Amino acid sequence: MKNIIVIFFCIFSTQVFSQKKTKNAQFTKQTKTDFKVDKTNKKLISQIDSVMVKSYERGLFNGNILISQHHKIIYQKSFGFSDETKQTALNDKSIFNTGSIAKEFNAVAIMILVERGLLDLDDKVSKFNLGLPKWSEKVTVRHLINYASGIPQIDPIAPKNDEEAWNILRSNDSLLFEPGTSYKYDNSNVFLQRRIIEKVTGMSFEEFISKNIIEPLKMTNSVFDPKSGYKNRTSCYDFDNVKCPEMQFISGWLWVDINDLYKWIEAMNSNRLISKKSFQTLLNNPYAKDEGGSLGRYFEKEGLQRHNGVSYKFESIFLNDFKNNMTIILLSNNLNKVWDLGHIIHSLMLGKQYEIPKKSIYQAIRKEALNDVNKAIGTYYSLKENSKNEYSFENPGELNKLGYELLKLGKINESITLFKLAANEFPKDANIFDSLGEAYFTGKQYELALDSYKKAIHLGGTNGNAEKMIDKIGKEIGK
Repeated sequence: MKNIIVIFFCIFSTQVFSQKKTKNAQFTKQTKTDFKVDKTNKKLISQIDSVMVKSYERGLFNGNILISQHHKIIYQKSFGFSDETKQTALNDKSIFNTGSIAKEFNAVAIMILVERGLLDLDDKVSKFNLGLPKWSEKVTVRHLINYASGIPQIDPIAPKNDEEAWNILRSNDSLLFEPGTSYKYDNSNVFLQRRIIEKVTGMSFEEFISKNIIEPLKMTNSVFDPKSGYKNRTSCYDFDNVKCPEMQFISGWLWVDINDLYKWIEAMNSNRLISKKSFQTLLNNPYAKDEGGSLGRYFEKEGLQRHNGVSYKFESIFLNDFKNNMTIILLSNNLNKVWDLGHIIHSLMLGKQYEIPKKSIYQAIRKEALNDVNKAIGTYYSLKENSKNEYSFENPGELNKLGYELLKLGKINESITLFKLAANEFPKDANIFDSLGEAYFTGKQYELALDSYKKAIHLGGTNGNAEKMIDKIGKEIGK
């Protein structure tokens, strides 16, 4: 079991750039606004800046942030570097892979075609003569944009290009479920949306988006599928400064800088590209209201749109608060606390309680744990005694994550040792005992696994997983 769980004011009438170097870090300060600041706003600016600077100094954020309120950019900064070499500082022209956020462009393009009368959301996929199996007669465009189609998945097989994706879809006669009866978030739906757009318009997907979205919105720094070395392109890397592999996947991923993404969000909010009705159609998923759809998750009661994306170590999020007329955007190429920071700063702006993220205990002991788990545990207790307020000791997910990393590496005994530490530190956490049970099960220590899973159930359960594993262990013992 794995748990997971992403900003407002700084003042100057013109852009200001300054650079500050620390031991392994750098940030570029860019702030804009053109309205009078009162004492309350100054305090809020200071709080937000404190959150971001402290998070950066603690190694919890490498990326760009932009905040607007009442359609004005009021806080904007770049923290850190564009790639693992740490030679080039990020700036507001740096372009990022935003993961799932890029899926918004094909969904909005579909609605543009609907508004032009060139297709209908209830058109069957078979209408477009794409050479697909008989299931295309059941699946509609509406199913595709809401991930309710049930079409075969391409993601687990990870096609390296469009041709391979076509082969997967055209050679698979079975649906995962009847269209409209369930929800499965995957890229098969995205791939077919893009191909339908091409079929209807007679243009490539990239050409249609460029002419109908990028150019009208003056998103001058956005580019599809840029190769390594492209101007302003970032590369993702982890906290060990190891570069991510370059993506080989289906085409049509638009990389953007933070200003262009803001232009896009503002265009959606002001109905510049599609009507308010079409926007609401994309925000509200009739098949899975609590899951979200093409534009992320929409919390109607709060008047909040939240969309996040992850691709390798790229991580992005934006919170679009309609009720309070504010937008928070974070783009990162270092997979860290983007999700948390977005929500922390949103709470801060709403006057709610918040806490500056602490240093990651996972990061602090990870390297040591991979070589000598007992030595790492010694470091854990030493840090807890001497630096308790600096590290995330209260978060069971930190140890849980490390335990699973050891388990994936085949270090079963080490993972058991780590999960036992976690169970000792968080004796009332059902998920930790579920994880310990999995480690014991992997090591074929079935009786100990049973005890751990029973403990997880006693503590509140893990959504049925512990019960399923107990049944599975019974079958293994009975062999």
